[in-house]
Amino acid sequence: MRVAIFIDGAFFIKRVRHFEPQHTYNAKRMADLAFSMAIAHLNPKKKAQSDELYRIFFYDCTPLEKKMHNPITKKAVDFGQSQEAIFRKKLHQEIIKKRKFALRLGKLSDTSVAWHIKPAVQQLLLKNKKAWHELDENDVAINVSQKGVDMRIGLDIASVTLKKQVDKIILISGDSDFVPASKLARREGMEFVLDPMWQKIPDDLFEHIDGLTSTYVRKVLSDNSPLTP
Repeated sequence: MRVAIFIDGAFFIKRVRHFEPQHTYNAKRMADLAFSMAIAHLNPKKKAQSDELYRIFFYDCTPLEKKMHNPITKKAVDFGQSQEAIFRKKLHQEIIKKRKFALRLGKLSDTSVAWHIKPAVQQLLLKNKKAWHELDENDVAINVSQKGVDMRIGLDIASVTLKKQVDKIILISGDSDFVPASKLARREGMEFVLDPMWQKIPDDLFEHIDGLTSTYVRKVLSDNSPLTP
């Protein structure tokens, strides 16, 4: 059985950071974990139903590299030199080195880039536990949204389905936006399995999948521990 694995990069990174905050900016760790999680979905031990990996598709966005001024301090901030931008670019480099990995990049929406007060700080302001004049540069952050990533995932799922390139699809995500893609794949006779990395998924997504399994081991791993679940 030929298997294609699709990884929603933003979702994957968010979940790994939730479980392993000490590896927030560890690009090699993230890339190795993405590969080991994907391989763990295959069933090489069952000879009658042996799985063959077709390809692993990893979807993400190019990082924000604009220079903007912090609204509190008015200082210029070069986001191209931020930890997040450096991490993202290094992660993409690590991904393309992996065997049978295909990197698909979308872009950040230019119209959505704006400063906002962090949610935790907003709560302090609303509860009068913090005054407006007490805000500092760390109380605000840039709000950005991806452009074209979900569309690329949906199109690639439709493409491998209609071309009959695989027999089974694994999607590592938790987004109900992929319901149309999963419905198409199943109508065409494809087995569609979702890996939400232990996150609860919407009912409308659960309705349109053939299986639900998470291969990530939910524990904080030491730097020297094996990545394979």
